[in-house]
Amino acid sequence: MSEVKTAARSRRKVRDGVVVSDKMQQTVIVVVQDLKPHPLYKKVVRASRRFKVHDEAGICQVGDRVRITETRPLSKEKRWRVQEVLEKAK
Repeated sequence: MSEVKTAARSRRKVRDGVVVSDKMQQTVIVVVQDLKPHPLYKKVVRASRRFKVHDEAGICQVGDRVRITETRPLSKEKRWRVQEVLEKAK
């Protein structure tokens, strides 16, 4: 049974992004930017998504680069958790 749990945890999505808001308690908003080719014209376009991320310790500040991991639903819109802070804001 533990093999199944380990395999499921290794398949969790991981993203790197930048914290743009830390005004909520234990929650930060992280913007993840991605480069994707346009479906018709093939030009590479920058797409960005905003995720509400759980920050239990409250260590993230605006401008920090963080790595986030997918997790079980923690609230209505919160499905990600801060895994580590890659770089603190200057």
